[in-house]
Amino acid sequence: MEFSQRPAPPTGVRRLLFRAPIRLYRWRLGWLFGGRLLLLNHTGRVSGKQRQVVVEVIEHDRADGSYVVCSGFGPTAAWYRNLLATPQGSIQVALRTIPVTARPLDADEGGDLMARYAPRHPKAARRLVRFMGFSVDGTLEDYRAVGRRLPFVRLETRL
Repeated sequence: MEFSQRPAPPTGVRRLLFRAPIRLYRWRLGWLFGGRLLLLNHTGRVSGKQRQVVVEVIEHDRADGSYVVCSGFGPTAAWYRNLLATPQGSIQVALRTIPVTARPLDADEGGDLMARYAPRHPKAARRLVRFMGFSVDGTLEDYRAVGRRLPFVRLETRL
């Protein structure tokens, strides 16, 4: 595994494209994404305002209802830093809204998650790691090494 450089957050037209799925969720069309994406509602750490971002689901545990997501832009992504400051939020998956508490995962858990994700979604895994600035040889150990360097969060259901 080699790392070149983490991408900068999108700006301009790219930012509009990245944020387009938020509109679909607002129009009650989140079901179009199935279970692969979710809308994360969280609180801004500085402004205190409600914020939204759409992220890919890395893993969903049907037993406890939790979802795992990853910050492809690294630990400086605004939504990730917001969750560290205020872990309570909610998610929308398809048409359901679920209150959650965010729990950051350690590097070993992140490595294991990425090693499980890659064989389930091989094309997406290759594109994602390339987008995030990593070069992998396709082995599970390489994906595990990438996962150790990414910030993963478990979104645990609150009752």
